[in-house]
Parts: sequence; C-alpha cells; structure tokens
Amino acid sequence: MVEICVVGAGIVGLSTATLLQESLPHAKVTIIAEKFTTETTSDGAAGIFRPGIAFRGPNLEITKQWLNDAYVYFNDILKSTESDQAGIKDISGYIISSKYPTSVRNEFLEAILPDYRPCTEEELQMCPGNWQYGSHFTTLVVDCRRHLPWLTKKFESQGGVIIEQKVNSFEELSNYDLVCNCSGFGARELCGDTLVTPIRGQVFKVSAPWIKEFFYADYDTYIIPGFESVTLGGCRGFDSWNEELCKHDAAAIWERCVSLLPSLKDAKVIREWVGWRPYRPFVRVESEVMTFPSGKTIQVVHNYGHGGYGVMSAPGTSIHAVKIAKEILTPNAKL
Repeated sequence: MVEICVVGAGIVGLSTATLLQESLPHAKVTIIAEKFTTETTSDGAAGIFRPGIAFRGPNLEITKQWLNDAYVYFNDILKSTESDQAGIKDISGYIISSKYPTSVRNEFLEAILPDYRPCTEEELQMCPGNWQYGSHFTTLVVDCRRHLPWLTKKFESQGGVIIEQKVNSFEELSNYDLVCNCSGFGARELCGDTLVTPIRGQVFKVSAPWIKEFFYADYDTYIIPGFESVTLGGCRGFDSWNEELCKHDAAAIWERCVSLLPSLKDAKVIREWVGWRPYRPFVRVESEVMTFPSGKTIQVVHNYGHGGYGVMSAPGTSIHAVKIAKEILTPNAKL
C-alpha cells in the first residue's frame, strides 16, 4: 500500500489530504501537524472568495486555473445537502472607494463570477462618506469554524490518520512514499524558505445578525458576515512578527467599520484575533526530491505560500498538488 503524509492541518492541508483520498483511494493518507482547527491561521480568516492581485502562481494561466477550480469545488458543495455543515454559503455585497477607481475592479472575479457589476448611484450613497466608485458582486464565503471540522470528519471517515506532532525535518518522514508539504508559515523553517514572509492581520469577530451583505472600502476596511459572526478588519503588516493584539490597530479597525456601517456600534464583540498570513511572492506548488546526509531520499510535493488567500484558493492549489502526486506515484496511469 502506498503511504502518503500531509504536513499541516489548516485548510490547505485538509483539502490536499481529502483530495488525495479521492484521487488515490487505495493509498493510506496520514496528516501530521502541530496545530489543528482553531489553532490554525485558517481559523481567523473571514473566508470570502475574493482574491487580490497579490495572489500569484508561477504564471497567470495557472493562477486563473487554481481560482476557477477552487470556485467550482466550493460551488459544488454549496449546491449539495452538506453546505451548512461545510460552512459554505453565497453572499452578496459591495466594494467601494472614494479615490481609487481601479480598486473596485477584480480581473479574477470578473472572469469567474456570474454577477459582477458597477454600483448604481443609489448604492454608492448607502454608506456615510463620499463614495465615488464601486462594484457589486455575489460570491462565496467559507467559515473555517465549520469547514475545518467538516473536512477532518470526511478525512477520518475515509480511513485517514491524524498525528499531533511537530515535524522538524522532512528526514523524519522518509518512511513515507510521498510527503505533501502544506505547512504554511512553517515552511519558512522546515524548507529554509526565507521567501515566506508574515503579513500580520488583526480582526474582530462580532455578533451583528442584521448585517447580511459584505462591504469593502478604502484602507483595508472590510465587513464580512459569516455563519455565527461578522468579521471586521483589517490590517496588513508586511514582515511584521508581532503576534500580540494591538490596541491601536483595534481602535482604527473599529472606527473605520463603524464609520462605514454605523449600526455596528451596537455589535457585541465575540473575540479578537491576530495572526500571520504566510505570504510568498509566488505560491509554491511543485515537486522536489530531497536527499539527506544519511543517504535517505524523499519525494515531496509542496503546496504553501498562499498569503491571505489560503481559504479561497486551497482547493485549486490542492487539485494541482494532487495531480503532481498522482503523476509521481502512478507514472504510467492515464490521468
């Protein structure tokens, strides 16, 4: 029996692991990770399907393929009877700007979504402020507080094994036929990849059930309803290694969001969250044969470096990683 190890249990790791099971049903798949569910970076994400220009694969064609594959994957779940358990729903909303007309456009989304249009004059006047430009669109939101447990249950029901353990070196995993590296920010140390850089994010999770639509505005302001809470953000601290909640960031986020939607002043704060988005100039999805001083070798398929777009793109990059894995393990099979 072929034995595969997936390193990492965030949404990228869990997506890769379950897709491996589907593509290679006779393989034994094991997830090894130090952090799970609410401990992962995925847990703090708002989870909206809205890629930014900072999300890039090795070329534009592959980037678009990843995003299209991810949207189809999530949309299939949305249309199934498991959408609530999986934490996936469709959502409409607005991105508006007082100064920057190009900021309300998104070439990736406009090519994928069935509904992406300019705001009307009336819509630009919905929020206080001098909003000059805007777009309205309908997309998906993935709530990881539901989606990660759903993926975990799916993985285990198909015979998957989960081990809680920190991986210090790939050499420790040389007994596996293949390793899929979905370690996120951990890849900086595990792979010695100094291109992996933290982008610090901080958000509020609030109870505001009257908020049904999402809003994006200037200066990284966003308001995104999920299933149990509304995410208020945000900030992007490039190369910031600060893991602590910052009262100044919190005050700025709250002020911007309440200014945009004044009814939020009555929202109850459920929790605050801070984390590092694992940014890399190009998401790394490729194979590598590693040879160690001991003489051991290991075949690795990397899938990391998604920055702040891991939730929305995880199925797309994982489909690509699984295809590479299948070509390695079954080179003569018709793919």
